[in-house]
Amino acid sequence: MPGSARNHHPNPVAESEKFAVLLVEDDAALRGYLGGALADAGFAIQLAYDRASASACLALPTAPAIVVLDLGLPPHPSTMREGLLTLQDILRLQPGTKVIVLTGQDEAAAAQEAVRQGAFDFLSKPAPMAVVLQAVQRASLFAREEARMVLRGEARIAVTARLGDGPKEAGAQAEEQLLRRSLAAAGYNVTLAARNLGIAREHVYYYMNKYGIQRPQ
Repeated sequence: MPGSARNHHPNPVAESEKFAVLLVEDDAALRGYLGGALADAGFAIQLAYDRASASACLALPTAPAIVVLDLGLPPHPSTMREGLLTLQDILRLQPGTKVIVLTGQDEAAAAQEAVRQGAFDFLSKPAPMAVVLQAVQRASLFAREEARMVLRGEARIAVTARLGDGPKEAGAQAEEQLLRRSLAAAGYNVTLAARNLGIAREHVYYYMNKYGIQRPQ
């Protein structure tokens, strides 16, 4: 079941503090082992076992900055389909989230598709705990620096676009991601997001309608 965390994503934390980590794994034994090891390393852990429970965690005000995501999730654990859909949900709800994917399936295909869709890192199962911990620590460093960028009025945007679609499509993706990141950083406070973006509140509502963005329930 989804757990809870004390850190508020994407607010920056002190050097001595750790970001909250969401672990999405349907194998209860592995979920407990990884969760326990990461907790022992000082991370605040949230647990999920499928796409729905993961999305519930990401919709909370205490959404984690880092996700360790198994691509083989129910109801289709033998394929990557549900895991990739979960990855899409995570990055739509919280675009700045650092997602580390795990898979024991076709490594080349999984890595290519996960990176294309915005994953931060890729690990093959079974991954040694030391390797998982290193990946989470690396993600926390990136998350911390990007949080500091937000305080300086900057946002790092990564866009994956097909060259044949032309620059207009890439521009629309960047526009949507900037809006989503600004809204998430402002806790979906439209007034604050508009102020941070330097535009009128009406324009924020216009873009939210354009891209079908809704406040998390």
